[in-house]
Amino acid sequence: MGKSTGPYPSLSVDTAGSGVVSQAGAVILLRTAEKAGLAAALSAALAPWRKPLATHDPGKVVLDLAVSVALGGDCLADIALLREQPAVFGRVASDPTVSRLISCLAADAGKALSAIGRARVAARKTAWGHAGKRAPDHGIDAEHPLVIDLDATLVTAHSEKENAAPTYKKSFGFHPLLGFVDHGDDGTGEPLGWLLRPGNAGANTAADHITVVAECLRQLPFTARGGRVGRKVLIRADGAGGTHDFVDYLTKQKLSYSLGFGLSDDIVARIGTIPAHVWTPAYDSDGDPRDGAWVADATGVLDLSGWPEGMRVVVRKERPHPGAQLRFTDVDGLRLTAFITNTARGQLADLELRHRRRARCEDRIRICKDTGLSNLPLHDFAQNQIWLAIVALAVELTAWMQLLALADHPARRWEPKRLRLRLFSIAGRIARHARRTRLRLSAHAPWADLIQTALARLAAPPAPP
Repeated sequence: MGKSTGPYPSLSVDTAGSGVVSQAGAVILLRTAEKAGLAAALSAALAPWRKPLATHDPGKVVLDLAVSVALGGDCLADIALLREQPAVFGRVASDPTVSRLISCLAADAGKALSAIGRARVAARKTAWGHAGKRAPDHGIDAEHPLVIDLDATLVTAHSEKENAAPTYKKSFGFHPLLGFVDHGDDGTGEPLGWLLRPGNAGANTAADHITVVAECLRQLPFTARGGRVGRKVLIRADGAGGTHDFVDYLTKQKLSYSLGFGLSDDIVARIGTIPAHVWTPAYDSDGDPRDGAWVADATGVLDLSGWPEGMRVVVRKERPHPGAQLRFTDVDGLRLTAFITNTARGQLADLELRHRRRARCEDRIRICKDTGLSNLPLHDFAQNQIWLAIVALAVELTAWMQLLALADHPARRWEPKRLRLRLFSIAGRIARHARRTRLRLSAHAPWADLIQTALARLAAPPAPP
């Protein structure tokens, strides 16, 4: 080895290392899967797809794929990252075995997705039960509901794939609609339901929104077996959800809602008749009055015939941000936006701030795209539906890990790229002594102690209810 002439040491590299684990931090995901019972639930749910004398359990294959996606994989072949470390990840199926399983599941996609869904809801119930007071459904009621956010996104297809189509942004691919449960200001979120659609699917298709909401409700532990929901669940969406059919559905289901509402010329003119003293200051993201922004209840000045009883229209006007382009609905240099809700109690500014926090759904979509959704890697539509279920498992597993093991640390809100860099990619070494196998993490890793703390929390008894 010669002397280095650059800023980095000169090294001689070979491939003779043994007992080295490159993704040792992923052990937190494995312990989370065990704590939530996800491994056992998937194994039981996918048992019908296990062929006689098969070596690999379909449930573990699907879970291994979810773990590989959580670690940064974006195709089936990336499961090789786990296969090289049997001491940590156990026996991992070969690429041909994985491909055959995905094809087998896709051949009866409806039943396979239902089976995976049953495993997810069982694991979610266990995970939220372990979380105790930190669980998203703890203490929810009509005034403090569990929030489900809906939004669609575009996924580009870089080759010809079944049902891929041109999108409204002149790209080519898919237009899935997703639903997430919001963990609040101090957390992230987890996907509940989704609908994979061609790229030319409409943004405001009520039937699609209804399908996704129904799937989301089935994923909630307290509604999975037909439990009553009522106003303790709030559905939030942008203007794409503000359609008559969708609002009628939410009303019949007795769900709370907060949906974007489009403004026509007539509505803008009627809003202009609202007296100045009716407008009250709006809040900023911290809940403090915001200079240059006001809200008002416009229900009384609008013709809402044809809409359900109890629906309110709340309007916000504000000075546009510097550089923002004015729109035809802007009046006197002030930008107008509106949303509809059936929440009868609460300050208007609080309700408006609650609706604007729907923007957190964009963060959830970004997390999904960083966890395998940026490209659907398979050709058949049904196979990509199975892939989307694996993506959901990966995102949920990560969210449960943060909920159960990292609750009091800033890592509770870290997104996938930071988790991979700081935690999952920590190196380790397998050590065997006295018939025991140990994973020794790098002593120089800055966040090794955080992994130790997280594992201790996952090994602790469940939190009190």
